[in-house]
Amino acid sequence: MNHQDLANPYFSLGDLKLNRLGFGAMRITGPGTWGEPQDREECLRVLRRLPELGVNFIDTADSYGPNVSEELIREALYPYPGMVIATKAGQLRHGHNIWVLHGDPAYLRQSLLMSMRRLNVEQIDLWQLHRIDPKVPRDEQFQAVADFQREGLIKHIGLSEVKVEEIQAAQQYFTVATIQNQYNMANRQHEAELEYCTEHGIGFIPWYPLAKSTLSNQVQVLDTIAAKYQATPNQIALAWLLKRSPIILPIPGTSKVRHLEENVKALTIELSDEDFAALSLNKSINHQP
Repeated sequence: MNHQDLANPYFSLGDLKLNRLGFGAMRITGPGTWGEPQDREECLRVLRRLPELGVNFIDTADSYGPNVSEELIREALYPYPGMVIATKAGQLRHGHNIWVLHGDPAYLRQSLLMSMRRLNVEQIDLWQLHRIDPKVPRDEQFQAVADFQREGLIKHIGLSEVKVEEIQAAQQYFTVATIQNQYNMANRQHEAELEYCTEHGIGFIPWYPLAKSTLSNQVQVLDTIAAKYQATPNQIALAWLLKRSPIILPIPGTSKVRHLEENVKALTIELSDEDFAALSLNKSINHQP
């Protein structure tokens, strides 16, 4: 495991400079990631607070709502001065918490074009294949995405929930700029992918970075170390991710300004090697296959 100091709060994505602590825009939709949020005005305030706090990287998807998250981002922040807006496609929505993979190249193109329309941009900064659809030959999906980039519709390409072998296969078609896999202090099933990204300078975007349900098993060690730094357990969990590797870009999401401001303070915390090790070696960590 790499023990990296948080010497630089930024990650370079080509010519784009990202604050390493970004914002995941899944939570600014309704329950089950479906429909409008319960407090639309508060969600708009959250989005408008991002640049004020120095957060310049937002991760969303056409399936969040669907469409709602992208629409709110445009309403709150267009024309996005100094911001990097990443979005994804490749999943259909059939209702609350219902996600259906759909990697047909024609559908991916339509989704991309509709995201561009909703965000009102001529090029997506970072466009990610939300999942590789096993019903469609992956080479067809990769070729379609490569075509989007060649046509200038997207600047950088990312993948989500992939293994090292799949990253390598995709790299035959395009440069993989980022990987977005589930990863947090309590769930490290993607250590191999993280190590690969660290070695090759690929941005690693851990979704579900706080994982309240799994981190609950680590309350004692989190509380102890949080008290030492006069921080919250969530801030310590984010600080752990930021120290884990310099290519990690956590994207905690929230629909409340107060929670956003709390999360961003994690950037000011640099864990000691001793505390990092204590958190890393906790016996309750869930290593999934």
